[in-house]
Amino acid sequence: MKVLKFGGTSVGSIENMNAVMKLITDGEKKLIVLSAMSGTTNALVEIAHYLAKRNKDDALVRILKLEQNYENVISSLYKTADARKAAEKAVKTAFDTIKSFTAGEFNDLGERTIVAQGELISTALFTELMKENKFNAKLLPALDFMRIDTEKAADLHAIKPLIEETLKTTGDADYYITQGFICRNSDGEVDNLQRGGSDYTASLIGAAITADEIQIWTDIDGFHNNDPRYVQNTKKIEQLSFYEAAELAYFGAKILHPQTVLPAKIQNIPVRLKNTMNPSDSGTLITHDASGTGIKAVAAKDGITAIKVRSYRMLMAYGFMKNLFEIFEFFKTPVDMVTTSEVAVSVTIDNTNKLDDIVRELKEYGEVEVDENQSIICIVGDLIADEHGFAAKVFNALEGIPVRMISYGGSRHNISVLVSTDDKQATLQALSDHLLA
Repeated sequence: MKVLKFGGTSVGSIENMNAVMKLITDGEKKLIVLSAMSGTTNALVEIAHYLAKRNKDDALVRILKLEQNYENVISSLYKTADARKAAEKAVKTAFDTIKSFTAGEFNDLGERTIVAQGELISTALFTELMKENKFNAKLLPALDFMRIDTEKAADLHAIKPLIEETLKTTGDADYYITQGFICRNSDGEVDNLQRGGSDYTASLIGAAITADEIQIWTDIDGFHNNDPRYVQNTKKIEQLSFYEAAELAYFGAKILHPQTVLPAKIQNIPVRLKNTMNPSDSGTLITHDASGTGIKAVAAKDGITAIKVRSYRMLMAYGFMKNLFEIFEFFKTPVDMVTTSEVAVSVTIDNTNKLDDIVRELKEYGEVEVDENQSIICIVGDLIADEHGFAAKVFNALEGIPVRMISYGGSRHNISVLVSTDDKQATLQALSDHLLA
């Protein structure tokens, strides 16, 4: 069985829902993971923010507007009264849940519950559409089997037996429909895998059921060798290794959630990126095979802050680095890049929620400099350091561009440089001209 994930744009209109239905109904058994219809999650987050501010009147206005939008969708999507009635019941249940939070106190659980309604609605509507068209489709409630642990990490050991039991109790179907993104946490509360988490859901499910293939359907043909928003004439990449895809996803390629490839890699399940608007295109295939050496692609990650600690106490000392990194661990702030000299260390972070606390603690060890508005530019491929001089090619391409940090040697698949975000587009274009032409 294959696992196919469709994003919000793919199910964002009546036309697109019907197109997805035609695309998947080829006689092969499938498990379909759906995001919320495009725009819904943002609307639900906005509603939750108004409720958190105790502005219930404005929240209710937006609730009623979104509910009306779905009533309009239902009136146009279905041809039969029975299908419309079933869809209306599902939408009413979701909006009754949302409206219930306009009375009484509002907390984080309330926000997570509200945001979850987008996926619950889209999957209910799509399942009814499939049934109306005489396909053997059944809804699998993701809240019955998707789990995260106390550290908010996906709990595959819990997911596997739970989804096996859910499939057994649901009964045989040609097409199983489930929600991406949403899950339950270790306390049994409604939670989620964060933005983009539907990709991750598909990979976790694929790993749990040992799928033949995991397909991520979006509105682009696959990974491109540079960011088409900033660079012209980019090209689709036919094949990447799991390592290369993970590097590109983490360092800014928006087509794929960064954690998606890990469960698939562990189970050696191919992942294919496809375009809902151009289904005949082969997309990008991700497997263990690197498919040749050399530089494959470039990606950029914005919102980066660089922190430099300079201290002569580092000279010939041991334990100094451990002390510094324990500060980031204590404040639960991941580090992306690291460069060192005998008397200084520079790191980058993309989560600045605890920046002031981190800087205060770091100052106990030396002088601290903070540079915001930075971007990590990641050059990805199968880069064999001692054979082809890839680093020299990269540095020659960046002539004239101020580079704040360089990370090379930690992985055979990645050379990263840190530049000011103001120089990002020029950097991407230079790398494209010199390395990818």
